[in-house]
Amino acid sequence: MIRVLIADDQDMVRAGFRMILGAQEDIEVVADVSNGVEAVRQARELRPDVCLLDIRMPGLDGLEVTRQLAGPGAADPLKVVVVTTFDLDEYVHAALQGGASGFLLKDAGPTLLIEAVRAAARGDALVSPQVTVRLLKHFGRKQRSDRRPATEELTERELDVVRAAARGLTNGEIGAELYLSLSTVKTHLASVQQKLGVRNRVEIAAWAWRNGIMDDVS
Repeated sequence: MIRVLIADDQDMVRAGFRMILGAQEDIEVVADVSNGVEAVRQARELRPDVCLLDIRMPGLDGLEVTRQLAGPGAADPLKVVVVTTFDLDEYVHAALQGGASGFLLKDAGPTLLIEAVRAAARGDALVSPQVTVRLLKHFGRKQRSDRRPATEELTERELDVVRAAARGLTNGEIGAELYLSLSTVKTHLASVQQKLGVRNRVEIAAWAWRNGIMDDVS
């Protein structure tokens, strides 16, 4: 059972998310709160598997809540999916840099909402398809390094997995495309994270776009 906390300042949004997620046999909503301060308190107390956070909330906004719950300084980070009305690159970037496992627009629909929760719970990262490539390309160009990327540290198979992850594929999709078992995909991703010093697959993807790894496939 995937335990979920919902944080949004709009009652109707919380009720809608609770109804959609609660109807799934593998998902349980353990709390819904209307502000960022309560989101942090309840998340630390209840330790849900996934936190769904709105960006604009009273007390603390969703970006600060994300940083406190999932960021580099979090001692025992939680999985966070940011859900917002605002399709702004700076919000998406800040959320993902803060440790979010996914980013969805509120109009993405019930199916994508459910899949984002499941993806975050199993260690995948899901970003709304309409923003994924644009986001990574945009910040890849802005942050492009003049230094050669340390690709020599990665094996050719690891680079294949990196490119697939940077295109937004899930672990299962990567395995199917590269003819690898799910456990092998996870092993490659864990090795890449260790070699690059990054925390999750979103940072792997950002590294790939920033360092030109994706030039041949973009």
